[in-house]
Amino acid sequence: MSRGTIKKVAGPLVIAEGMRDANMYDVVRVSNQRLIGEIIEMHGDQASIQVYEETSGLGPGEPVESMEVPMSVELGPGLIASIYDGIQRPLDDIMKISGNSLKRGVEVASLKRDKKWTFVPVAKPGDEVEAGDVLGTVQETIVVTQKIMVPYGIKGKVKDIKAGEFTVEEVVATIETADGDKELTMMQKWPVRKGRPYLKKLPPEMPLVTGQRVVDTFFPIAKGGVAAVPGPFGSGKTVIQHQLAKWAEADIVVYIGCGERGNEMTDVLNEFPELKDPKTGQSLMERTVLIANTSDMPVAAREASIYTGITIAEYFRDMGYSVALMADSTSRWAEALREMSGRLEEMPGEEGYPAYLGSRLAQFYERAGHVISLGKDQREGALSVIGAVSPPGGDISEPVSQATLRIVKVFWGLDASLAAKRHFPAINWLTSYSLYVDNMEHWFNEEVAADWMSNRQKLMGLLQDEAELEEIVKMVGMDALSPSDRLKMEAARSIREDFLHQNSFHEVDTYTSLRKQYLMMNLVIAFYEQSVDALEKGASVQKLISMEVREKIGRFKYTLENNLEEEYKKISDELVTEIANVLGKEDF
Repeated sequence: MSRGTIKKVAGPLVIAEGMRDANMYDVVRVSNQRLIGEIIEMHGDQASIQVYEETSGLGPGEPVESMEVPMSVELGPGLIASIYDGIQRPLDDIMKISGNSLKRGVEVASLKRDKKWTFVPVAKPGDEVEAGDVLGTVQETIVVTQKIMVPYGIKGKVKDIKAGEFTVEEVVATIETADGDKELTMMQKWPVRKGRPYLKKLPPEMPLVTGQRVVDTFFPIAKGGVAAVPGPFGSGKTVIQHQLAKWAEADIVVYIGCGERGNEMTDVLNEFPELKDPKTGQSLMERTVLIANTSDMPVAAREASIYTGITIAEYFRDMGYSVALMADSTSRWAEALREMSGRLEEMPGEEGYPAYLGSRLAQFYERAGHVISLGKDQREGALSVIGAVSPPGGDISEPVSQATLRIVKVFWGLDASLAAKRHFPAINWLTSYSLYVDNMEHWFNEEVAADWMSNRQKLMGLLQDEAELEEIVKMVGMDALSPSDRLKMEAARSIREDFLHQNSFHEVDTYTSLRKQYLMMNLVIAFYEQSVDALEKGASVQKLISMEVREKIGRFKYTLENNLEEEYKKISDELVTEIANVLGKEDF
């Protein structure tokens, strides 16, 4: 082991000398308090170490010891429903040792060593196995079955495999390899800065259905895709992430609270166990891993928390699950990078952020994807990443937002003015975009309806026309508009208020299936197109706008799923009748 002594302490940065034999990214223990840190720069025999705990009281001459392994996470049964800090220390176990205040130098195992899990073997003696093959399963929660896989780099024949109850450290299988027998436990370790390998990456052609209309219809994210949610304070970033965690078609949710305010993280920790998973009726925590790294925790641990979270997410992706990772927020992570870069005296880039900000963000987001995992059964897994960005003052021209937008393919731009009008989700339909739409056109048209994409285009066109007409209305008033433009404004208002506005606390409106979204689009388009037709035949625009059926079109979003077709037909018939009535009255 490489041992050295502290030469200099600057906040979370410690410089140690006598570390010639240590390597980059080695985990080190600093001082007699054994604070955990990681080597981030080497100069001769001097190592720059970012310490993941409070460094007050440290001084020159104290010992530093390299553990000669990179920063890694423990992967195995016990991850689900856990609440970790940024370096995968379970907060409940730390509390048992040190009470409510986080003490320094606490060493606790990431996975509980005393808990026994029931291991059910799938492989049998004599089977040829390689990395990624499933040896057996563990029922971790009511919802999640964890697959115990052969670790990367091991290939051979199963010599012995056991069944029964074991801790994560007990041997469950022995593999005969070319290098001798390897004993395997249910736990494996993986370095956080290195993406887990897979066989093949698949194109993003299938949507991650979220049940949120503005997302699924206008700005869909692909399974295995990446999205950014930038928005100012109070615009609803956290509410959107909660909705996606609850409703998105993901088997596992990994939520990283990176540098968030303590009270916000407390809300998450209190709410997630209370939230009912709509698919299973169980608590949402039964398929969730939480990483809590609040803004008052040591700044360097923020940097680690993002990598810790995505490595855990990749592990579940390798089992063939669809995983959604929420990072809230990458701006605080970038601030931690900026602080460490400043202490290392590196040349600053734009607004003081390090020059490598963009490449670090890309390394993180590029670990998402829809992949075929290692192993003979070729499981398909997906890791979708949704990163919240908190630009100062809501200005998305700042470096973190811009670097993120260069990487991600979905941009849900939150708008403070929409939030002030109580329009939620406050996603601005004029500035947001999704670059996955063209890839997924075939899927939507095949799986939902043949005219899904053309309907979506009609709605977007109406909203864009409305934005242009708004300028005229502001200058000369609504009366200056032609009847056809007036109708266009009304149809766009219907899209905004009836379709895009969604109440996350309403038991029916909180989630909308793709079929229901399609029928809602159809009703709005039918009102507009039939009204335009009636207008050409001489109908009064005022009477068309004030038809009673419009109220029913607006309330269609509160229709239960099993009554959809019946209610849709009823409203469609009423619309035809009322337009005929308007035309009939005009004839007299």
